[in-house]
Amino acid sequence: MWRKLFSSNLKSLSITTSHLRSASAAFRFVDTATPPSSSSFVARFLTTQSGGEIKKRVEDVVPIATGHEREEIQAELQGRNILEIDHPEGPFGTKEAPAVVRSYYDRRIVGCPGGEGEDEHDVVWFWLEKGKPHECPVCTQYFEVGLGMSRAKLTPGMAHNSVP
Repeated sequence: MWRKLFSSNLKSLSITTSHLRSASAAFRFVDTATPPSSSSFVARFLTTQSGGEIKKRVEDVVPIATGHEREEIQAELQGRNILEIDHPEGPFGTKEAPAVVRSYYDRRIVGCPGGEGEDEHDVVWFWLEKGKPHECPVCTQYFEVGLGMSRAKLTPGMAHNSVP
């Protein structure tokens, strides 16, 4: 739900950016007759960078975002993905060629939703450990841990969410 709301707000923010770019250069907030609260409110949405481009801020997208959600949105606005969690897509894991799940650590909790269409089942959660392929008890899909991610990419905020 938040991702849909966030992405739609980002799209509308980028559309209004082009319209406000020319308007923001024309505004000068020197008028002392207006109350400070209204001028700061307008200035908040019309602040510009040196290149004349509107600054995108977390407050403009989701004003009440805090903690990890705020970090994710801030990184998204900067064009980064702090989690690097693009849900793995690939062929059905077999005993000969198991589905590889990337991880920073030697073990990880994995959820198996099954195959496509009729082969789909409720998500079954299990621990996956390095060197031990695991078979889903419902759909017989095989998984194994692949240490394809570098620990150097860990951010300090991720340490509490990680598996030891």
